[in-house]
Amino acid sequence: MPKAASIEELLKSGAHFGHLTRRWNPKMKDFIFMQRNNIHIIDLKKTQQYLQDALDEIQKLSRAGKTILFVGTKKQSTEIIKTEAIRSGMPFVTHRWLGGMLTNFSTVRKSISRMQEIERMKTDGTMDELTKKEGLMLEREQEKLENTLGGIANMGRLPGAIFVVDILKEHLAVNEAIKLHIPVIAMVDTNSDPDVPDFIIPCNDDSARTIQLVSSQVADAIIEGAAEREAHQEEEVMESAASEAKEDNETPEVKTKLRSRKKKKSGDSKKKADEPTVEPVDAKESADTDEEE
Repeated sequence: MPKAASIEELLKSGAHFGHLTRRWNPKMKDFIFMQRNNIHIIDLKKTQQYLQDALDEIQKLSRAGKTILFVGTKKQSTEIIKTEAIRSGMPFVTHRWLGGMLTNFSTVRKSISRMQEIERMKTDGTMDELTKKEGLMLEREQEKLENTLGGIANMGRLPGAIFVVDILKEHLAVNEAIKLHIPVIAMVDTNSDPDVPDFIIPCNDDSARTIQLVSSQVADAIIEGAAEREAHQEEEVMESAASEAKEDNETPEVKTKLRSRKKKKSGDSKKKADEPTVEPVDAKESADTDEEE
């Protein structure tokens, strides 16, 4: 089971710093410990508690073979999100959210296919046969598609959940996920509505160190869940193989017993056939014979 970061680790990362008090969302009241210098301080005990709940859910989803889409397009999160998503083998969006990326996924897949087609043209030499202008236009098209869709190129279906750094910044992604009933797991600062995501992690969503800490824990939970899934599948394969081997070992014995029964039955039938047949004697005929004597 993944273990949430300690309060000390959260404190060192600056997870407790919220926004200016005048920018707060009143719904975050239960997650605020105090205010200092007109800045809200987040209750890290609750941060740890909610982070643990989020990690447990993420591990559960990963164990079930679900995909977690990482979303973080703000400057301080892009490289972190990309690195942790790749480390855990998950798709990511770090450039900008393309409208309809989830709700119009079939069309997005066509754009991904186009991007992959251009890449094939570059590798098989087709691009060399084009004019310089045509080649340059294709390269620009590919670069644009790569920036927007490169992180989800291998996402063949809708994700099982999305992990979001800032729900205000990524409101398009959050709204699309909610519309499709895809669980939203998000870092939520004091200026956001905690009722929007399915699982919240109340913390500073502007600090690169906090984003790094939380994102790495999310990636670890995914990796752990995937490892458990793989171990379970291997166990099932071994059990199946052992069961088949057991059946194979038992089969010759069963066949031998069946053959023995058939032989015995056949022998009994032959024995009965070889025995002399005694014809029944008519009682009247026997009496006549005695009188003649």
